[in-house]
Amino acid sequence: MAKRPTKFIFVTGGVLSSLGKGLASASIGALLEARGLRVTFLKLDPYLNVDPGTMNPFQHGEVYVTDDGAETDLDLGHYERFSHARMSQVNNITAGKIYDTVLSKERRGDYLGGTVQVIPHVTDEIKAAINRAAEGVDVLLCEVGGTVGDIESLPFLEAIRQMRADVGRENTCYIHTALVPYVPTAGELKTKPVQHSVKELRTVGIAPDVILCRTDRFLPKSVKSKIALFCNVDDDAVITAKDVETIYEVPLILHKEGVDEKITQILGIWTGRPDLSPWERLIQRATHPEAEVTIAMVGKYVDLTESYKSLNEALYHAGFAHKARVNIAYFDSEKVDDGAMLSGVDGILVPHGFGSRGAEGKILAIQHAREQQVPYFGICYGMQLAVIEYARHVAGLAGANSREIDPETPHPVIDLLPEQRGVEEKGATMRLGAWPCAVCPDTLAWRAYGEANVSERHRHRYEFNPDYRDRLLAAGLVLSGTSPDGRLVEIVEVKDHPWFLGCQFHPEFASTPFRPHPLFVAFVGAALAQVGRRAAGAR
Repeated sequence: MAKRPTKFIFVTGGVLSSLGKGLASASIGALLEARGLRVTFLKLDPYLNVDPGTMNPFQHGEVYVTDDGAETDLDLGHYERFSHARMSQVNNITAGKIYDTVLSKERRGDYLGGTVQVIPHVTDEIKAAINRAAEGVDVLLCEVGGTVGDIESLPFLEAIRQMRADVGRENTCYIHTALVPYVPTAGELKTKPVQHSVKELRTVGIAPDVILCRTDRFLPKSVKSKIALFCNVDDDAVITAKDVETIYEVPLILHKEGVDEKITQILGIWTGRPDLSPWERLIQRATHPEAEVTIAMVGKYVDLTESYKSLNEALYHAGFAHKARVNIAYFDSEKVDDGAMLSGVDGILVPHGFGSRGAEGKILAIQHAREQQVPYFGICYGMQLAVIEYARHVAGLAGANSREIDPETPHPVIDLLPEQRGVEEKGATMRLGAWPCAVCPDTLAWRAYGEANVSERHRHRYEFNPDYRDRLLAAGLVLSGTSPDGRLVEIVEVKDHPWFLGCQFHPEFASTPFRPHPLFVAFVGAALAQVGRRAAGAR
């Protein structure tokens, strides 16, 4: 029996950035998966960085880490949360990676002295990356980052244009996402931005098969027909991608608009009707909560909440598990000068981060959580700062700190491991990807996981200093999770507290709306119990 060819869906965006191409791609993937197809994803990022690992979160948002240690675009988080596909190094390609590969080949003489050019050498390398990502699946959804018209994205657009000639028209589908704004002063939806965006896409030789119209309302038939006429697509290929209350409603909206039916028609795929009942039940829980809880997130990137995208979503997932709405109150750690600022919240979370800026504000928040019996969850840096706070105020180690914050600290309870010292390249000192963790019985972590051995994703440079293990244990700190050999501390807890836990890893990367991470479920459960205690006290 002949192998069925892989189908390729290419998603582009126009007019402006942040239109939700990643969410659209993830949602389409979810719909095709619900039809029984095996899907995977590829994000093509036109920037010249090799990966986003060293980029400022204010510029790029969250760095999403895969099991194999790839530091990737946050859209890969959407792909994993919306589908069963697991992302890896092959699922995020940047211009930096492509040019690095091309130039390395040129230096080795692979091009046999030929002139190295964007076409064919760069575009061939991009197409090779696309084909690698497509191995073993029915459908590859390939999202091109940036906006049509950006000069840096031209090689990527040229590469996906060539893919239709390489694999056949019947195996490719181009989806373009563009803005259809409503202008209140005119009382009209304006189609000119999408028309111009499609015109720009056509200048590089790509004619979209489907147009996703980002808007705040369902488009009337007359507007869809106008867009179809001027953009040369079928009327049923103009899809409303409207604003929603929760992002997990997007697959249902796109299905209602018929996008999955249209895509299977274009690609000549026969499937049964999708079973979307799990998504319908999820939306019912999300939009009809039976309780409410407020979590304070104390970090230094709170002005761009996309920096904490996976954390936000993991909290919402845990809320779904408890049929509760999770409200996140963001606190700039540089402005926290008194723990009392956090009074009234039901739980406190200190997220990941690097550097000294805002560290003392986070430590104040942790001290408030510990002393006032407020549920606390520390993620990565939040775990390290919890160890520092405990060392200072419980173990009596005055001036305890991390060498990352204070290289001259008298008590470096957080430090580089000996083998990391002297390495100059930032990425080379990072512990990245999935690492095993042994969970100790009779602890909060054990009760949450319900198993002794787990695997979690990491992204950090500094570690709990084993030289201080005995002193902190003697002061009552609980080390509830370690590496299997016991050398690395993965989870810490505080006794005689409703719920106080810090973990060195990033559990948020393993959370999905249908499989909420157990630590987040336990934390939100503790915060809901805090609501109950506060209500009982008020009575």
